[in-house]
Amino acid sequence: MSKWSFQQELKREEKELSKTRKGNLSKFVYDLAKVTFTGVVIGGVIQLYENPHDFGVWVMVGNGLFSTFLIAFYANKILK
Repeated sequence: MSKWSFQQELKREEKELSKTRKGNLSKFVYDLAKVTFTGVVIGGVIQLYENPHDFGVWVMVGNGLFSTFLIAFYANKILK
């Protein structure tokens, strides 16, 4: 095997490794978005059934939705 073909094989392996790392990182960030949605938004909606006029809970649910979409958008950017 020549030096050139060996270097090309190393480049291919590095490219595959980078692709795998990006995929795993984006999965992790998507999971963070799911946890944020579950913990903050669903938890806040349950509190809204008890007291729908509590402004603080509405703010928490709104921030939770915004954070979820922001984290999911970031995960999408990682994949690209």
